[in-house]
Amino acid sequence: MANLLAPQTFRVAQGLRTFAEQAALYAQGRTAPGNIVTDADAGYSMHNYGFAVDCYPNNPDGTIDWGPSHPDWKAMEQCGVSVGLVSGANFIRLVDAPHFELSGRFPSSTTDEMRSLFASGGLQAVWDAAGIPAVQTIPPPDPELGTS
Repeated sequence: MANLLAPQTFRVAQGLRTFAEQAALYAQGRTAPGNIVTDADAGYSMHNYGFAVDCYPNNPDGTIDWGPSHPDWKAMEQCGVSVGLVSGANFIRLVDAPHFELSGRFPSSTTDEMRSLFASGGLQAVWDAAGIPAVQTIPPPDPELGTS
């Protein structure tokens, strides 16, 4: 098993997903080719609201070992849980080892309130209800000022 006291490097494969992206993933293995990778249709995934990420351990050679039995996966899971994230490795119906969710304001088992807020006020309404500050946009660098 990986040394949990040693520095660990993980990468985010995907975070926020549109409803269309989630619907396409949900169709996989059902009405579209591929394996089933999610139990959540559009609007029912924490990814749709910016409350979930899929991660993977960073191998030194840059490859991705998607095998959740690899020791680095257990280290990643323990690191995520230790900072208060919900790990998809503990899901019952469809184990999702790369998946982590924020817990707290919204229960991780339901997206009912999130869908209602999203329908009435978009993503910002969901984030406002969760106490997440307004999204800040940073303008691109101005080439005439020589900034980068």
